[in-house]
Amino acid sequence: MNKYLVFATYGWLALSGTLHFIIDVVSHAVRGKHPPGPETTLYYGLNSAFSLGQVVFGLMGLFLAWRALPLLTQTPVLVLTLLAGLAWWAITLLFMTYWEPKLNVGIFCALALAMLITR
Repeated sequence: MNKYLVFATYGWLALSGTLHFIIDVVSHAVRGKHPPGPETTLYYGLNSAFSLGQVVFGLMGLFLAWRALPLLTQTPVLVLTLLAGLAWWAITLLFMTYWEPKLNVGIFCALALAMLITR
């Protein structure tokens, strides 16, 4: 069971980060939704850093799960994963007004907590 939770947790993070980047950065840039200016730069910067950080962390987790699954079931790695999720959640609560990133990170945190409990 824990093996499937590991792959689901990091896979969800990589998928949701990729979709967030496509929807909130690429789509908005292609459609020209935001006028040029400092607020637009901050919007794209926040969403790019947020989503690409999730993608990289998720892909790294998937790579480690594929190559060294016992490493990902150790307590320090699980706690680090949960802390990363809580940090992303804090960013969404403080700086993002829409609910979708909050939900995606909430699902990741729930999966990370389940991974920690079932190890």
